[in-house]
Amino acid sequence: MTHYGYFGPAGTFTEMALNGWGPAAGAERTAYGSVDAAIAAVRAGEVDAAMVPIENSVEGGVTATLDALAQGEPLVVVGEVLVPITFVLAARPGTTLADVEAVGTHSHAWAQVRQWMLANLPQATYVPTLSTASAATGLADPAAQHLDAAVCAPVAAADNGLDVLASDIGDIGNAVTRFVLVARPGVLPPRTGADKTTLVLFQRDDHSGGLLALLEEFATRGINLTRLESRPTKEEMGSYCFSIDAEGHVMDERVGEALMGLRRICAEIRFLGSYPRADRQTATVAPLNTDEDFTSARAWLGALRGGSGR
Repeated sequence: MTHYGYFGPAGTFTEMALNGWGPAAGAERTAYGSVDAAIAAVRAGEVDAAMVPIENSVEGGVTATLDALAQGEPLVVVGEVLVPITFVLAARPGTTLADVEAVGTHSHAWAQVRQWMLANLPQATYVPTLSTASAATGLADPAAQHLDAAVCAPVAAADNGLDVLASDIGDIGNAVTRFVLVARPGVLPPRTGADKTTLVLFQRDDHSGGLLALLEEFATRGINLTRLESRPTKEEMGSYCFSIDAEGHVMDERVGEALMGLRRICAEIRFLGSYPRADRQTATVAPLNTDEDFTSARAWLGALRGGSGR
């Protein structure tokens, strides 16, 4: 890969995630104004891959990313990056806390500083922006007078020549955002033993026990789920699909068996890739669910079908 896209502009936490993706060092990169635009650029072949946020430890899944990957031409996740999130309140030079009446930032960022704002700037009005960095960029523009301050990353404040009125304003001190690198389907990353598989599951119909039937395909094979979210299919009221992250790689026997079971009962399975976990945490394989257990059982069945063995 020689050309990367990311949810920009420069100075976002997404750019920090891309900076943390070693293979992207020195490669050409293009910032896009929204998650949808970055993912569309991958589909159009404008870039080889794009870094986008998918999950936050405070707010959960990033719906723009989940929906963009669940629909349209299939793409796959080839890697992930975890970025600790630290917010500052930045303003034009000379601005004081008492001057702040309108604060701009991304909705996910606002959710993570809401209590600090209530305690320190109860009079301030929240103004949604496309990203934390665009809020800082807007403040740097003399023509933009609708904002008094921005909640952004420290690098965005520095890049735009802003004063930092307050640091570490997040309500939760250990907040982390997970970013994924999305590309067109190709060669799967090799399994490492510390992998994750991402799927979107579509039911055939809405019925009692439908979700339970999907989850049993994982449970009976000892596969732990690290994320489970429902998202509307946008076809009709009450129609939902399920976005899932599961421990393991599609080349693991237990994961492959689970996918075959899901293929039997789902209307559609969107496979969004198997890739190394950013935390390198090795999957815990339950007893009797190793590759050897599955291959041994398959060999036994083959012998029975062949008229030999017991």
